[in-house]
Parts: sequence; structure tokens; C-alpha cells
Amino acid sequence: MATGDDAGFRTLADQLRSWSDERLARLLTARPDLITPAPHDFGQLASRAAVRASISRALDTLTRLELSVLDAHVVAGQTTADDVRSIILAQPAAVDATLGRLIDLGLVWEARGGELRVLSGVSDAMGGGPGSSGLRARSADAPAPGDVEKRLAELSPQARAMLEHVVESGGEATGGSARLTVLPEDARTPAEELISRRLLLPRAGGDLLVAPGEVGLALRGGHTTTEPVDVLPPLATAERPTTLIDRTAAGAAFEFVRQVELLLDHWGSHPPAVLRSGGLGVRDLKAATTLLAVEEARAALVVEVAAVAGLLSSRADAEGATVWVPTDAFDSWVAEPPAQRWLTLTRAWLESRRLPALVGSRDAAGKTWNALAPELTSAAIPEARSGTLAALATLAPGQALAAGTGLPSLVEQVAWHRPRRPRSRTDHVAWTVSEAAALGVIGLDAISSYGRALVDGEDPVPLLADLLPDPVDHVLIQADLTAVAPGPLASGLAGQLQLVADVESRGGATVYRFTAGSVRRALDAGWSAAEIHRFLESVSRTPIPQPLTYLVDDTVRTFGTVRVGHAEAFLRADDESALSALVHLPQAHSLGLRQIAPTVLVSSVPVDVLLPRLRELGVAPVVEGVDGTVQILRPDVLRARTPRERGASVRSAHGAARVASVVTAIRAGDRAAAARPASPTTPLSPSGALAALREAVEARATVLVGYVDNQGVSSERVVDPRSLEGGSLIAYDHRADDVRSFAVHRITTVRPLPDDSPAAP
Repeated sequence: MATGDDAGFRTLADQLRSWSDERLARLLTARPDLITPAPHDFGQLASRAAVRASISRALDTLTRLELSVLDAHVVAGQTTADDVRSIILAQPAAVDATLGRLIDLGLVWEARGGELRVLSGVSDAMGGGPGSSGLRARSADAPAPGDVEKRLAELSPQARAMLEHVVESGGEATGGSARLTVLPEDARTPAEELISRRLLLPRAGGDLLVAPGEVGLALRGGHTTTEPVDVLPPLATAERPTTLIDRTAAGAAFEFVRQVELLLDHWGSHPPAVLRSGGLGVRDLKAATTLLAVEEARAALVVEVAAVAGLLSSRADAEGATVWVPTDAFDSWVAEPPAQRWLTLTRAWLESRRLPALVGSRDAAGKTWNALAPELTSAAIPEARSGTLAALATLAPGQALAAGTGLPSLVEQVAWHRPRRPRSRTDHVAWTVSEAAALGVIGLDAISSYGRALVDGEDPVPLLADLLPDPVDHVLIQADLTAVAPGPLASGLAGQLQLVADVESRGGATVYRFTAGSVRRALDAGWSAAEIHRFLESVSRTPIPQPLTYLVDDTVRTFGTVRVGHAEAFLRADDESALSALVHLPQAHSLGLRQIAPTVLVSSVPVDVLLPRLRELGVAPVVEGVDGTVQILRPDVLRARTPRERGASVRSAHGAARVASVVTAIRAGDRAAAARPASPTTPLSPSGALAALREAVEARATVLVGYVDNQGVSSERVVDPRSLEGGSLIAYDHRADDVRSFAVHRITTVRPLPDDSPAAP
């Protein structure tokens, strides 16, 4: 079994068995697909780590340097770390650190004799993608590099040009009519010249010629690449004043927080409907753009970020319709300082898989993407956001992306860290920069000081709080029935002022306008005339102008002159002429009014319909209860339950606990397997056969397998396993002296041959 010393290990399972629990936990955390479901023992864990799909997922997390080192290991074959270090064009320290990470990921393991082996499926999983040099593996009996260079020097220009073309095109060429056995002096064509010097080797009966890895290395000066692979692409930058960057970003951060508060406060009393498909309607999104005075893309971002932050969710209203409303968490969020509110939104955006940038565009079927649509997600976007901000955080303070060339250079650097990520990477990076600017993480194409703290895992709230303006507690009321807020108002004051006045314009100074309708809105909410006057006097730094006093008094004088009750509804007033005029008003015919007394009318229209129609006719009614008292009707503020979304810290804790339990289960299962007596006659399960065969493939060991053919005849075969794909074993059969395919589900036993046993039965 595992030796645990410097001599290495017989199999990958033996190496994993020798690791500490902490190192195993790091492996399972980096490759979470290995623990679903939990492996029974180390043999099954090693088998699962060698599956091509799992290898591909692991490759997706590697940088260009790590992929290039892994590719160099594939070209070198079973070799030492010194050999790999010599053929990769990178700093030795970077190569050593990368090899250590590849071993920790289970993609490379330490064999006996101090050699390193790469998993057999890595070559196929890499293909010709990013990080691949395009070179084939070196021959098992490769000559010394000096011998290969000598043969290259003897080639004619035509033969060398042909060889260089073959190497750069994947290392394969067709043999055609070229003779496969010819001396160098008898070669008549460039192909025969290369074959005679063993620079091209025949494969598959001579129809295919292959340039071995040692030839490609010699053509490239002894390296797998012609350029260093450990150099990070630089960013194109320009100078920006640091204070200007922070102020611009802080202004955007404050504005985004204010827009979220404004939108959700409005939706609390005027909730939009949830579409049957689960999203937000186009008309409701356009209404949000009008309310916030922003473009549709910005409104979609506000809506999506509010939802992922747990401030917006759906619930049923009084009529049973599903609507979008603020959650319970919104009320506590509003009470927090602006900087803390910004942090809640930004962290939710960073961790979210949502794609607000696609709102309004069309999918492959031509259907428009709606905001909050459940399908509008991507598993790659959180990594793209964190990678983009991490790249921007490497810039020195005062450095920003250059106009025109900055964004392409940023895409190139992000691609270096994850070269195998999807082709939409350019869009992801551009969306991240745009959304980060809207959220105030960056300003003027440079990361802010508090944004850098956020990326580094520090608390950005104190830095942002110093940059935000202090909220003001007063306004300047003017004679034209407007009030100017000279800065951001405190949340409580802003809510009260928006009840008495309408927002006319926003910006550095918000302008509010008083109208009869806005004053009536305050009266509907239960305010009295004295309360309105006291509020205006307490918040205004200027004297209350006489026109505003008259507006409030006139609105109060006409407010409640008509009282509405249930009859289906009735109207009562002390002014008989007012009721008589209302009955004869042509626009009121649809209300079904009928006078039953000089001061009383009845209507066939329900109260909830009658009230808004009377207000459209210029009447300001109030509702009268059954006991004759006035009832205040105001729109109910709806709230939904806060979604129980697990934050990053909670998910991390659960993930760590899950990994720890799997490590314990693997060790227990391995001890149970070791204590179980060996029985060569006990049939293996398909999963057990796969694990044993993958172990033989990685160890390049000869095994004895029990096999049941199509006729049900059992036999034992001595084979050298080559690969496992699609439930079939490709192996060299010693009895048939040929490479054969065996169905894994027909293999009943797998036993290693003793070292002193003959190669064939």
C-alpha cells in the first residue's frame, strides 16, 4: 500500500490515503463534485477524480500558468519535477508552486522513484484549448535533445518547413505514398526525409504520421512555448486624482442606495404584479424608470440588487394576486446608516448569479428577458465579478483604465486567470465594470479606496462613511410652493416630506412641490391642518410663505365636506346645493346617485370605486363609519417575508461541515475495506470495477480480470489497461496480443498480478 516516504506511492489512492484530513478537505473543497455522493473509500475517491468530466471541472479553475505547467507535464510524460521545470518557459519558483497546487488538486500524483505522473484523462480533457502547447507526448525511448537537434540541422529547407507546419497543426499528418522504411540518403520527398530521421513516426499502419514531443520541443528551443507563461498581461492605465475617484464613486453609491429606498417605499403601497412566468412586467419596469428618473438598464439593476439583497420578494395582496413588495428586512435596512446599507447591497450583488444586464434583450427564441425572471442566471458571473474587481484592485491608487484600451486589457487579464471560462467573458467583464460603477464600487474607471477594502476582505464602511455627505434635517420653502432640500435628507424626514409634497426634480438639491393633491394625501393619511402647519414650520429654515398657508387651509376647508358610507354607498353633506349639483353633474351619471333626503345621496357603486371617481370630479370626500365618526383610509403598506437565502458565510460553514463529514466517512470506509478478507471469487460491482480499473490505468499496472463474454462464457484475461471511456475498457490483451475493448459491466474481478508472475498466462 502507501509507503508515505520519499519513494512515492504505487497509486493515486495510496497518495490520498497518506494525506492529512486538512489536505483532503482542501482537495474536496476545490473539487466539490468529488463528494456528491460521498465516496466509499480512497479507491473510489481516486477513481472519481480521474473521470474526464471531473477533470474538466478542475481544469476550469486553473490559470494559464497552471494549465501550461500541466500541459508540459503531459508532453514530458512520467518524469521528475526537474524535467518539467526545464521545458516550461517560466520562473522555477512559479513552476514549483504550480506543481504543488496541481498535486493538491489530484491532477498530478507522486509515483515511486521520485517521478510525477499526470492523470491519464488530462490530455484528452485539455484538448487543444487554452494552455495547450499543441505538442504530443514525448516518445518512451526519446533520444537526447542534442541528437534531435543534430537531425534537424541535417534537414532540407522544404523538409524543415513541412515539419514546422505539422508541429504547429497538432503534430499529425497523413502518410500518403511516402515509404515508411527508407534511409536518409534514399529519401525522395520531404516526408520520407523526416521519416528516415525518425522526426515523423508512422502510426495506425502507416496512414498517420506523428511528430513526437521531443521534436516539437527541439523546434521551440527546448520549451513547450515560445513566450513566458508566468507573465500576467498588463492593464492599460491612465492617471486620475484619487480624491476625485473616491468622490465620484461615493456619490454613485449614495444615489444607488437612495434609489433602492425610493423604489421599495413606493412599491410598499403600490406593488407591481408578478408575471405568470415569475418576473416583473415590462410596463412596471418602465414605471420604475419614470419614478427613479433613470434609464431602463439602471432600473433593472436596482430591482435585481434589491431582490438578491433580500429586500424585495413576492406575496399575495388582499385580493389574492401575487405582487412584488418589500420584505420585513427592508424596514430594518432603512434604519441603518447609508454606508452600511450600501455594503448590504454590494455584497449581495457580488455573490449573486443574476444577470440584470440582459433585461430588455432577447433570448435565442426571440423572447424578451424580464427583470426578476427566474431563468436570468449564470453560474459563471460571480467569479467574473470577483475576478474583475480583483484585477482592478491590483492598480495603484490614482491609476484607472485607459479610455479605449483599458477594458480590452482588463478582459485579457481576467482571461489569464480563467482561460477556459465561456466565450461570454468579454460581456461579463464589461457588465461588471458598468454595474460596479452604478453601485459606486468604482469611479472614473478606477476602484475606490473603500472598494479596494471590500475586495481585500476588510470593512469598507468607515472609509465610505467619511466620503458621504451628512444628512440634513431642513428644507428651504419658497414662495412658488416649492421646497428645496440642500442635501440628502434624513430617511424619516424624507418620508414625511414626500407625503406632503411631490418630488419635482432630483440631484444635488432635491426640489419638492406642494399641491392640493399632495396636501390631501397627507390629510388622507390622518394628518390635521395644525399638524401640517407645525411640520412645515419645524423643517423650514425660511419663513412659511403665505401662498402655502392658504393652500393648506383651502384644502382642509373642502376636505371631508362630503361623507361616504355603505349602502352600497351613501353620500351625506350639510350643503344641500353641493349634493344637488353632484346629482345633476353629467360626469356623475355612472355613479348611480339617487337623492333620498336633502342632505343624503345613495350610490350603487362600491365605496372603493366611488371614492377615486369622486376625487376625479373635484370632490374631496372622507369615509364615515357606522357610528358617524370619520375614518381615515390610506393605502396599506405591504410587506413580504424576507427570503431565507443563505449568505456566503453560512454557505461556507455548511460546506466545511459537509467536507469534514465526507473525510470521516472515507477513512471509515477505507478501514472497513482493509479489514475485509480478500475473495477473488466475489464479483465486483460496476463502481468497484471502475475504481480498480482506473487505479490500474493510472499506475500503468498489468491486472488479471474475470470477464463474461456475450455467450456467457467466463474467462480470465491478463491485460494492460489503457483508458476508460463510456463504460468500456480499452486495454492490451496479452492472450490476443492486441488492443481490445471490454464492457465494464461484464468484468467480474480485477486482481493485480504479483511482481514475479509471468506477463501472460
